Amino acid sequence: MAFDNEAFEEENFAEMLEASFKEQESTRITEGEVVEIQESDNRALVGVGEKLEGILSLDEIRDASGNLLFNVGDKITVMVIGHYNERPKISYKKVLEQEKTLAFINAHKEDFESVVIEALVTKKNKGGYLLEADDVHFFLPRSLAAFKDTDQVVGKTIKAQVVKVDAAEASIVVSRRKLFNDERKRKKEVIDALMEEGKVIQGTIKKITSYGMFVDAGGIDGLVHYNEISYKGPVNPSKLYKEGDIVNVKAIAYDKEKRHLSLSIKAVQSDPWKEVEEALDEGDTITVTVSNIEPYGVFVDLGNDIEGFLHISEITWDKNIKHPKDYLTMGQEIDVEVIEINSNTHKLRVSYKRLQPKPFEEFLKKSREGDVATGTVTSLTDFGAFIKINGVEGLLHNQDLSWDKNAKCKETLKVGDEIEVKIAKINVEDEKISLNRKSLEESPIDKFALTHKMNEVVSATIRDIKDFGVFVSLEGGVDALIRNEDLSPMEPEDLQIGQVIDAVIMVIDPKRDRIRLSVRKLERIKDQEMLDEINDNDSHSLGDLIKDKFK
Repeated sequence: MAFDNEAFEEENFAEMLEASFKEQESTRITEGEVVEIQESDNRALVGVGEKLEGILSLDEIRDASGNLLFNVGDKITVMVIGHYNERPKISYKKVLEQEKTLAFINAHKEDFESVVIEALVTKKNKGGYLLEADDVHFFLPRSLAAFKDTDQVVGKTIKAQVVKVDAAEASIVVSRRKLFNDERKRKKEVIDALMEEGKVIQGTIKKITSYGMFVDAGGIDGLVHYNEISYKGPVNPSKLYKEGDIVNVKAIAYDKEKRHLSLSIKAVQSDPWKEVEEALDEGDTITVTVSNIEPYGVFVDLGNDIEGFLHISEITWDKNIKHPKDYLTMGQEIDVEVIEINSNTHKLRVSYKRLQPKPFEEFLKKSREGDVATGTVTSLTDFGAFIKINGVEGLLHNQDLSWDKNAKCKETLKVGDEIEVKIAKINVEDEKISLNRKSLEESPIDKFALTHKMNEVVSATIRDIKDFGVFVSLEGGVDALIRNEDLSPMEPEDLQIGQVIDAVIMVIDPKRDRIRLSVRKLERIKDQEMLDEINDNDSHSLGDLIKDKFK
């Protein structure tokens, strides 16, 4: 909006100035002479002609240290601005201010309409506001203030544009309205120029925040969001830039309603993803630098503003990895294999472990089924323990820990223990290893077999009763089974846990870790012994023996 000079002229500027300065018709500038210093009243009497002595405050003629600049007899130029008790009221300060105002007018008389000032509002009157900057005085008419007429603006610093100067009156008129209108017009021109396709400009970083940077782009502040700084993705701007840095930017959007300009740094740069898509394939090996380490994985720098992601599961073959920092360090150069290139999401995934020797394959080179090895307990579960041998883990089930069937790995071992085990089975296809510890110890059944033989009668204590038979305990902690068909003439429902019964050893099988007993066979043996006794004793008949048995 252009400055309306005619409308401004309609305002009675003379009345405004009169109200502003409370000028009297006797106001004039003259050369006087200091005739008396009255320290007690903080004033000086200055002769200003016509046998008149004006009153001048001593505060106007003191330097910064409080010393007087003029003494009795000195000549001094003053402004006569009124009367006080029939004496002229004069000012030395207003002469200096007028001189500075005239100097400002002379300096800008050819281009004053392009001058923008920043001044302190010192006073409000019925016509507008008095402003001061560097001892130069300005007048802001109320109609050009562009804010609500209020006393609260007094004491605040504001910006305004010079619209009129008058050397004869030593006056300078300013307008905030014209400043705003010109500023809006200029911003629109700048934004229109910025939004031209392909337009690249230099900007100055004014402020850095956690979400981006505010950049002065030709007088217009725009935001470079942290997503628009680098093709790496969201970055911390404070790690890359500092306030005052010069950057090349492009305008990518402008919200007219919010007057929000969005800028981009990465839009100025060539898209490195095109190079990645052309130069790399999945399965390629590349050298990268560790740029950021997080608990869930590592970000690696390819060296061309592209970052790849190395998930924690792709760092090592060790399944017990706790944190990537235990294996990699910031700035470390490593070789990785490209395992995924997603052009749509600009995601690059890599693997470090795939270029390392596979522990299971190394294990197969050194170990065989039946080998005895020393391993370290890495974890304990309800069903057993995992033990690391030559870089891989094998499983030791509870049932293979000890000949004691009640023994549990959780109760016997602790993480970090070193124990000796036998490699019982290697499943190459599933990469699983079964371990055995009890096979390294002498079997209780082996011990039992040394002192017992088939058809021997033993005493057994019932430990458990099942649908198919009865489990019993023998000496030395050995368990045996009596099947239902071998219990006769006993009936399972008549038996109790803890009951001691006699039976005959039917089977001792150390390889299969089992012993079978039979009550029925014991009865047959007893019957056979009775017949043998009959045959060996001629003095008794069979009937006699039977009679004796039932007496």
